[in-house]
Amino acid sequence: MVPAWLWLLCVSVPQVTLEMQDGHVLWGPQPVLVHVKDENDQVPHFSQAIYRARLSRGTRPGIPFLFLEASDRDEPGTANSDLRFHILSQAPAQPSPDMFQLEPRLGALALSPRGSTSLDHALERTYQLLVQVKDMGDQASGHQATATVEVSIIESTWVPIEPIHLAENLKVLYPHHMAQVHWSGGDVHYHLESHPPGPFEVNAEGNLYVTRELDREAQAEYLLQVRAQNSHGEDYAAPLELHVLVMDENDNVPICSPRDPAVSIPELSPPGTEVTRLSAEDADAPGSPNSHIVYQLLSPEPEDGVEGRAFQVDPTSGGVTLGVLPLRAGQNILLLVLAMDLAGAEGGFSSTCEVEVAVTDINDHAPEFITSQIGPISLPEDVEPGTLVAMLTATDADLEPTFRLMDFAIERGDTEGTFGLDWEPDSGHVRLRLCKNLSYEAAPSHEVVVVVRSVVKLVGPGPGPGATATVTVLVERVMPPPKLDQESYEASVPISAPAGSFLLTIQPSDPISRTLRFSLVNDSEGWLCIEKFTGEVHTAQSLQGAQPGDTYTVLVEAQDTDEPRLSASAPLVIHFLKAPPAPALTPAPVPSQYLCTPRQDHGLIVSGPSKDPDLASGHGPYSFTLGPNPTVQRDWRLQTLNGSHAYLTLALHWVEPREHIIPVVVSHNAQMWQLLVRVIVCRCNVEGQCMRKVGRMKGMPTKLSAVGILVGTLVAIGIFLILIFTHWTMSRKKDPDQPADSVPLKATV
Repeated sequence: MVPAWLWLLCVSVPQVTLEMQDGHVLWGPQPVLVHVKDENDQVPHFSQAIYRARLSRGTRPGIPFLFLEASDRDEPGTANSDLRFHILSQAPAQPSPDMFQLEPRLGALALSPRGSTSLDHALERTYQLLVQVKDMGDQASGHQATATVEVSIIESTWVPIEPIHLAENLKVLYPHHMAQVHWSGGDVHYHLESHPPGPFEVNAEGNLYVTRELDREAQAEYLLQVRAQNSHGEDYAAPLELHVLVMDENDNVPICSPRDPAVSIPELSPPGTEVTRLSAEDADAPGSPNSHIVYQLLSPEPEDGVEGRAFQVDPTSGGVTLGVLPLRAGQNILLLVLAMDLAGAEGGFSSTCEVEVAVTDINDHAPEFITSQIGPISLPEDVEPGTLVAMLTATDADLEPTFRLMDFAIERGDTEGTFGLDWEPDSGHVRLRLCKNLSYEAAPSHEVVVVVRSVVKLVGPGPGPGATATVTVLVERVMPPPKLDQESYEASVPISAPAGSFLLTIQPSDPISRTLRFSLVNDSEGWLCIEKFTGEVHTAQSLQGAQPGDTYTVLVEAQDTDEPRLSASAPLVIHFLKAPPAPALTPAPVPSQYLCTPRQDHGLIVSGPSKDPDLASGHGPYSFTLGPNPTVQRDWRLQTLNGSHAYLTLALHWVEPREHIIPVVVSHNAQMWQLLVRVIVCRCNVEGQCMRKVGRMKGMPTKLSAVGILVGTLVAIGIFLILIFTHWTMSRKKDPDQPADSVPLKATV
């Protein structure tokens, strides 16, 4: 039946024309497409009525060995032309009725799994199969056709091949035939694989070829796999494996290992010490004469007139050892050794191996000083610690820098640690430095013994006499500059202080050992003056222009009277205070203002500005502090008793017996006053009475004078008692509720 689409080409196409009543044509002639429906009126048929195939024993089940072909003239792609293949019968049916299987769609005929197991036991040599092809796919209806398939069972020729030996560098015409494989079944295609890939190929008849020369050193063995496949590339059976072994020829030169860094050998090493072991490589077959290497020493050659050599080489192992000739530290020797294959036989190859030998140093020399006696070196005793005293140099005859490292120490002559050493680790220079102050009185001279040792342990004899050096140091006596008892001074003075007002006393720290002359520097206003030898500072004139709260700084210089070039200086800062009110300028009278030295358990009562109207009306409290003079603060102690009085005592056990003027600063809120308290320090008897010097008495007193003295004394005592009682009574009347701790205390001795 002709397919429906072909009718467009085989039949005439009708044309249709549409006209109006008035004769106008709307459409012209148009073609009409006619589809002809296909009917299953064609019978499928095989390409052959009888198929013949050969089946080799050992064929894998399921691998097609024959492909049946059939056709149907109905329309392609429809059920009418959908063909299915089936096996209708098998003759003979032994040993199994289903020895074969036929793939329904492809028509691929293969041995069934049951047939594979039964084929080896089958006695029959030929099987005849009746096969059918039917259209309409898997439907029961449809047209069909049959054909006969004759299958001949033959013995398998797919057998392993012995290994093939091929000489490397073989000079023949390529491709060169090696062997042949054969698959006894039909429709076979051969495929060759090489592991690793090599120059091999197989043709359609199963002949194996090598296509070029082989190199055993590049690849000594190949594994070839040959496959027998059907037209679809499926293996009929397991691939055959074929080993190709490449035979060796002596075509490689012995190769020495790359030249390594110099081999280090310590000097004085004994004969027989192994230096290195040569290992030349020959790429020819291991264990064969082609790769059998022996060694021979070429250089250094023996010296004329000297027996023995510095090095020896073992011919078989290649071991290099020391000979009987000694080596010197620092030598660099190049050894040339000949490596020969074929065990040194004629016709073999050879190479020259190089070995560099460096003779290293050992620590067999002790360090020594270049000079063993240094000095005498003179140093003033006031030289600063850290000063370089001497530089010492030591040397070491060893070559290795590590062996030349030295360690220095003071061996003797410095028990007090007055001196010290410092040096660089890789230097032979050591510095002797001063670590403590020198003293001429303690030690007018020093003999310092410095020892040098090797950091690394010595090999051989110990250090010699040159390992020590003696440094002689002479100490020069130096007078130190004078020192004041303070680094800086401060004093306070009211701006209303008159000329000649005492401020403070500048004293040396050691007034007994030396005498100083004092002077002032930078006294731009001329307000101050200082006694040259006592150091007392007074106002030189009225402080006109000074303001309360300001400061005035001058520099006090003190020169040694014996050594004028030696001097000391310290700043003096004057703090200007507010001028006190007129009533406060005169302190309240304090009777019997004296204190005993050495110090006894009594003091003086210091009261505030008692005539101040504020104090009289009960205003306060007041605070009391000693003036900023450091000498006053050192010698005296002031303790506040209440808001109007303080208690003045000696701070030291001994104070020089004389009249002292003690500045006391009294403050209340923002106001400040300075009281100058005059205190007589004197020696006292056991009753605590001051013993003062009196003039020499002339004659004896008369009775009248004695009576007058007695009467005058009694009158004075009475008046004093009346004053005290009157003052106490008035104080009670003014403030009867005043607490007890605010009642003014009176001066007592």
